Amino acid sequence: MQKVYELYYWPTIQGRGEFVRLALEYANVDYVDVARQPEEEGGGVSALIRFLENKDMQNPQFASPFLKIDEFIIGQTANILQYLGIRHALAPDNEDDRLWIHQLQLTIADFVVEIHDTHHPIAGELYYEDQKEEAQRRAENFRENRLPKYLCYFERVLANNSRGNRYLVGNTLSYADLSLFQLVAGLRYAFPNTMIRIEGEYPLLIALHDHIETLPRIGAYLPSGRRIPFNQRGIFRYYKELDL
Repeated sequence: MQKVYELYYWPTIQGRGEFVRLALEYANVDYVDVARQPEEEGGGVSALIRFLENKDMQNPQFASPFLKIDEFIIGQTANILQYLGIRHALAPDNEDDRLWIHQLQLTIADFVVEIHDTHHPIAGELYYEDQKEEAQRRAENFRENRLPKYLCYFERVLANNSRGNRYLVGNTLSYADLSLFQLVAGLRYAFPNTMIRIEGEYPLLIALHDHIETLPRIGAYLPSGRRIPFNQRGIFRYYKELDL
């Protein structure tokens, strides 16, 4: 019998947890978004904090997201996705392609850090208003240099897929494809004017996003209450002054 996964992540933002949610939703497996459950049922933010502050854990978690399966706990987004990919047909069958997908997911993780740092270039503990000047300088470089560099890279990976360029590897969707979908969706929210201006340069990447959006399980998830809307507390935030 399939085990029920317990996902631990902050209950009001998509953040890094959304990359895991997309994989779980597409794989059509049972999971509980623990911090979004009532406190009286053992959920809420307090359930997440108990794990993070538990000094008796042999393998403590540094930060969320992490996934609990019975007594086994695995953390770090790319690590969780690699685990799920092997078990739910979201990763290739052979080791070479699996490592390649994992490498791409790690590159996505680097990209996510740079996106976050456009609005928090000094420190995550500071408010955006405390670093607006630095954020505008960081966002300008991101729009003109870093964003095109990453998008061009993933477009090239898609184009180089000799077994069909709909997906990153072979002709089967992987967890990294789902993560690219989330990247495009988030960038459209955070940098709408920039994306309108440059999307035409990355037709394969945009086609991948649009294709995944139409898949039945993802199509059912996106408008559901399980999908937390983009907002000003997550990785992808819209500030007009950062999207000139």
